[in-house]
Amino acid sequence: MNTLPTITIGLISTSDRASSGVYADEGIPALKSWLDKAVLNPIRYVEALIPDDQDEIKSVLIHMADEEHCDVIFTTGGTGPAPRDITPEATQAVLDKELLGFGEQMRRISLHYVPTAILSRQTAGVRGNSLIVNLPGRPKAIAETLGGVRSEDGSIIVPGLFGAIPYCVDLIGGDFIETDTAICTAFRPKQK
Repeated sequence: MNTLPTITIGLISTSDRASSGVYADEGIPALKSWLDKAVLNPIRYVEALIPDDQDEIKSVLIHMADEEHCDVIFTTGGTGPAPRDITPEATQAVLDKELLGFGEQMRRISLHYVPTAILSRQTAGVRGNSLIVNLPGRPKAIAETLGGVRSEDGSIIVPGLFGAIPYCVDLIGGDFIETDTAICTAFRPKQK
């Protein structure tokens, strides 16, 4: 019997074309697929597929943090240098504290795969008791960013983001998150 608490995770995909039905969104399904494998807790998802509109992104982030009480909110898409890529600006506008290390690590991971990772502007931070993380838009990049870079034998070369997320959620007063160590080991400092 699972005695872990149910956690609430917000998933926001920002895309003008996917939100208007030009093509199917791939970001939210990719996030759910990875999280369902990696997280041992029961998960309640709160989802939104919205256009690249700064005010709408801010509104949805505030709603998910303040009213849905999401432990973690992942955005996907809108983090490049194109004129309509404004997810980082919308995120920064609603944060209490920015956590720059997340963006640095995302670019470090992505540089193992593509030289254009330096164009990425992902960021992360805290609003109340919610951790908000901007992720890339492509499903393969989402999995790489969360899980990290692995060698051919499966050992970690560059740690993924998700290893630090459970402890961050602990620190900001969220629910205890446990992971499947075959997918991602949650790092928590040893207790003295």
